[in-house]
Amino acid sequence: MDSQGQDEQRVVWAVVGSDIGPLMLAASRDGLVNVVFHATDAVRDRALERLASRLGVTPGEDPDSPLLAEAIRQLRAYFAGERHSFDLPLDWSLISGFNRQVLRELASGVPYGTVVGYGDLAGRVGQPGGAQAVGAAMGANPLPVVVPCHRVVESDGGIGGFGGGLETKRKLLALEGVLPEPLF
Repeated sequence: MDSQGQDEQRVVWAVVGSDIGPLMLAASRDGLVNVVFHATDAVRDRALERLASRLGVTPGEDPDSPLLAEAIRQLRAYFAGERHSFDLPLDWSLISGFNRQVLRELASGVPYGTVVGYGDLAGRVGQPGGAQAVGAAMGANPLPVVVPCHRVVESDGGIGGFGGGLETKRKLLALEGVLPEPLF
């Protein structure tokens, strides 16, 4: 394969600081492909192994990559309260089927500062009664924060689960004005 062909398969990553701890971002030529919470060395290494296995290419660390620059800029603006939506190319190759359908609806149909119930989101994609399946889709979200699974809550007002941890979900919802800031 020539260097141009290799570039087409390139996946780059960087760890960036945020109000919810370090995030690992990974991008391909098609767009942002993965966001990983709590990106300690061990978490990052497991995520990179999964990416290599799933995408068939070893991701390379490149915090200055143009493939990541806009995602980093927009995430920083989001955490600074200056951005309420993301306008990024997304690489959906880590998710398919129903899960992809649900996550695309979430990304386009649940704006900043709002929440939706698991069951309501299931209904939006034509699967009334599919609340548990929506919960599974949220847990499989490879692009949290950018595809805002933190905005999905229980119909009875409960916060629901969250792959990044409930405290992280609370912080994101507080940032968006949905919940009050934690007192401590």
